[in-house]
Amino acid sequence: MSVTTIASFHCTSVHQPHFTYHMPNKNIAIIGGGAAGCFAAIHIKTLCPTADVTVYEGGSRLLAKVAITGGGRCNLTNSFNEVKSMETAYPRGARLMKRLMRQFDHHATCQWFEQAGVPLVTQDDQCVFPASQDAMQIVHTLQQRMAKLQVKVKTGHRLSDIEDMGENYLLHFDNAHTTEATLVLVTTGGCSSKSLQMLAHLHLDIVTPVASLFSFCLPQHPIRNLMGTVVNEVGASITGTKMRASGPLLITHWGLSGPAILKLSAYGAQYLHEHNYQADIAINWCGGRNAEEVAAELHKMAVDNPQKQLQNIYPTYFTNALWVHLLDECKLRRDMRWAEMGRKGLNRLTETLTNHHFHINGKNRFKDEFVTCGGVALSNVKANTLECVKHPRLFFAGEVLDVDAITGGFNLQAAWTMGYVAAKSMGEEYEKLTR
Repeated sequence: MSVTTIASFHCTSVHQPHFTYHMPNKNIAIIGGGAAGCFAAIHIKTLCPTADVTVYEGGSRLLAKVAITGGGRCNLTNSFNEVKSMETAYPRGARLMKRLMRQFDHHATCQWFEQAGVPLVTQDDQCVFPASQDAMQIVHTLQQRMAKLQVKVKTGHRLSDIEDMGENYLLHFDNAHTTEATLVLVTTGGCSSKSLQMLAHLHLDIVTPVASLFSFCLPQHPIRNLMGTVVNEVGASITGTKMRASGPLLITHWGLSGPAILKLSAYGAQYLHEHNYQADIAINWCGGRNAEEVAAELHKMAVDNPQKQLQNIYPTYFTNALWVHLLDECKLRRDMRWAEMGRKGLNRLTETLTNHHFHINGKNRFKDEFVTCGGVALSNVKANTLECVKHPRLFFAGEVLDVDAITGGFNLQAAWTMGYVAAKSMGEEYEKLTR
């Protein structure tokens, strides 16, 4: 993990003579119109109706990422029923999330959206979606609430620099607009090292951002011919490490994807980046079954079907095409009788089924749901409020912090939680300033 301190830099776009200048009176600026920023704006205005709150979004519309998450259905949280420890859901930031969720957890998220008129459903995999299965319902709900509360929105405003002026913060945007704000919340989402240069004048510790949640490329590997094949439960691990994940696996035309692989990419994000996305992984095609259990299952098949060909008798959790491919991988003839396989053949097949090795060569971005690990180091913020330690009245929330999660609604839950906590803290600070 690489932690650096961003130093001052020169940006020609922020020191133009024609910029507009506005001197506010105890106003609040939220940088980033994603899930965390919009949710925070709603809660600040709910707590402090008279506050002047403006959301500055670099793109052309708010909540663009929310609109596409969950395949356009918006997996907005998780039941957490199958989460054994926070670390399994949040590879980075687990301790912080555990603390913050005492203030606003997944139950509170569900309650908030349902009270806002969004019925929710929880799937068998514990992912929570709007019953409409339409992410735009979440987007419209948040936008309508912001409009009702009179939150100001300025799109096309990408922050390029922020300066601590003592009583206020001076905000420079790429469009040459400059303004001041007394309270600032930065929620710019997953950032690159280049985009984090906007924080240069603050001299914060930064963990170098790298990709998380990506699928694995297997150039020229014959398993790619089985694209579209899904195995409902596999175990996946990065060899030589303790990193492992489980869940469904999808074979694609470029390699391996699906929840098990995406989880593993999150756990191994830093490791894989450091190794230039070249690594060996092992797949247990039999899910939670160990080698002894699989060997016993295969032995029973041999006893029950001695004259049947290997290609025709196989565990029900395999497709015929995948089963035949695995037979080829361990060099067993497809037309061999089960009685002919012998102990060595059974051991070879067991090893392939439970410890199948692949060499990954590159990553592939997962749809448009780009997630990064890294960002503003957690040492920069107070754990209960998300206020910056070095700069009073400056707050951070969402993926701009070094917090990220596996798939399943956990990243959005982090956004709702941190947006709420930052808003509550900022609301309290605003009340103090305006008494």
